[in-house]
Amino acid sequence: MLQLPFIRENKEAVIKRLAVRNIDAKPLIDQVIILDEERRALQTQLDNVLAESNSISKEIGMLFKSGKAEEANALKAKTGDLKESSKTLSEQLNQKADALSQLLYQIPNVPHDSVPSGNTDEDNEEIYKEGDIPQLHSEALPHWELAKKYDIIDFELGNKITGAGFPVYKGKGARLQRALIAYFLDKNTEAGYTEFQFPHLVNEASGFGTGQLPDKEGQMYHVTGDNLYLIPTAEVPGTNIFRDVLLNESDLPIGITGYTPCFRREAGSYGAHVRGLNRLHQFDKVEIIRVEHPDNSYNALDSMVNHIKEILKELKLPYRILRLCGGDIGFTSALTFDFEVFSTAQDRWLEISSVSNFETYQANRLKLRFKNKEGKNELAHTLNGSSLALPRVLAGILENYQTEKGIKIPDVLVPYTGFEWID
Repeated sequence: MLQLPFIRENKEAVIKRLAVRNIDAKPLIDQVIILDEERRALQTQLDNVLAESNSISKEIGMLFKSGKAEEANALKAKTGDLKESSKTLSEQLNQKADALSQLLYQIPNVPHDSVPSGNTDEDNEEIYKEGDIPQLHSEALPHWELAKKYDIIDFELGNKITGAGFPVYKGKGARLQRALIAYFLDKNTEAGYTEFQFPHLVNEASGFGTGQLPDKEGQMYHVTGDNLYLIPTAEVPGTNIFRDVLLNESDLPIGITGYTPCFRREAGSYGAHVRGLNRLHQFDKVEIIRVEHPDNSYNALDSMVNHIKEILKELKLPYRILRLCGGDIGFTSALTFDFEVFSTAQDRWLEISSVSNFETYQANRLKLRFKNKEGKNELAHTLNGSSLALPRVLAGILENYQTEKGIKIPDVLVPYTGFEWID
């Protein structure tokens, strides 16, 4: 969440930048400032009462030592009143702080100055494009039909076992999935990211730490008996490694990567644009996460973008990069770049990665700090990106690499699959 001093000192600028998200934040910001003033006034009152109580306690001790028991006992009655007053003030202060936190949870991150205005994904800015769109043969098929033809993904079986949006990968389809995961992890570790294996369930504090709660609770699978959540992305357990952690400046930067299945309740509307692997309830993803010094986080963001570009170049998939507009950027992000691969058989772009800088927004919730060179505690910046999400990468490979003979495996994946063709 946004820091209170930042809101107080930059009120008009915060309101102006949040307007890029198509939000009139003034009423909420005004409420936050009023509540914060009330909270600080209560804190001052409580501090004064506690200081007076402490002073009187010392005076009582001195009076007893001086043999002035009657005067000391008279003062004791006053300390009782002060204790009751401090208890009342503490309760009021806690209530005010809770109310303030609930307001702050409702305010999204302030977009970076480069984030354009816009209402929907149609207003995102294309900033880069690479790769040639292949010319497919006349009987080319979309990936869901290829999956059935070559018996590599069974959507109907997944529907039988669980429900729609839970595909079953079979034979060479399963091996291609495993190959992609291993390839992505190898590329990430070669780039300096440390590999982790994360839990697939997280507690409520972890959901709040990275901003999925309370913003996206309707999209998460909730295990109510244990009050745990199935992860929507490895960002959640990966970033929460650093919750309540104080780092040294010399520890930065930190880069980690990990593979997880991801679970999301929303599967969008029905129709061809969500068929097959286009949108799922369960899917596999490899994530990269960075903890950075604030002075270097945007250089790190550029580095992450270039890293993903290199992977897609090796896969020889046509792709483009979009800078998300204010109406499409995520709640916690300051700046996001989306990667989209071109699905030739569907004649449309499919999102395969989002790379974001959250600046201090997540770190403030997480209490993720580092001790700077002056010895002061400072909030770090957090970033993450998909490197990559598998379903649409797989869809792109199946469709763009199909031939009349079968589906050619990208050269870079052959050492991982052990085969060159799906036929």
